[in-house]
Amino acid sequence: MKAVVIGSSGTIGKAISQLLKDKGHEVIEVSRSTKPSIDIQNPSSIDSFYAGLGQVDAIICAAGDAAFVSLDKLTDEQIQLSLTSKLLGQVNVVRKGLANLRPNGAFVITGGILAYTPWPQTSMIAMVNLGLEGFAKAAALDMTEGRRVVIVHPPWVAETAAKLGMDASPWPSAAKTAEAYVSAIEGNKNGAAAFVEGHSPA
Repeated sequence: MKAVVIGSSGTIGKAISQLLKDKGHEVIEVSRSTKPSIDIQNPSSIDSFYAGLGQVDAIICAAGDAAFVSLDKLTDEQIQLSLTSKLLGQVNVVRKGLANLRPNGAFVITGGILAYTPWPQTSMIAMVNLGLEGFAKAAALDMTEGRRVVIVHPPWVAETAAKLGMDASPWPSAAKTAEAYVSAIEGNKNGAAAFVEGHSPA
């Protein structure tokens, strides 16, 4: 299998890339800092990347920013960032990548468990994550020739929690989180949400 991992320089993206390689798959790792590069906030950057990509079996997006800020301090710019980056960025990754995805291939996009169990200061993150789930459900109905789209809702990962000075013990490692993404590629879900084992909202 030939897979693209967008956001490969991030904590989860690195782990996804490594797990795919460990399983013997060919991985194209891309981010804003790679060559070729991709910036999902910029539609023309997405177009340029796909123009040189060719056909692949999976396109995984573990990129996108959304504002972590209390409602009373939320600015217009932070709202726009959340929409342009994590939400519309991933929508464009899917719609612009249709011609590059082989029949029976899969898109995997990233939401987050805050869609179901929000914290204070996460109104934009929760909104974007649920919006992406709605997009995946509906976009699945437009997929042809066995193509699929799945959204993974990861929790915090231990490495990120530790960097923020939080207790990392309740959270899965990035490697464990990556398993949910690879399972989404190897499975048969379409338009569905996937969760890291032991961290579903139920």
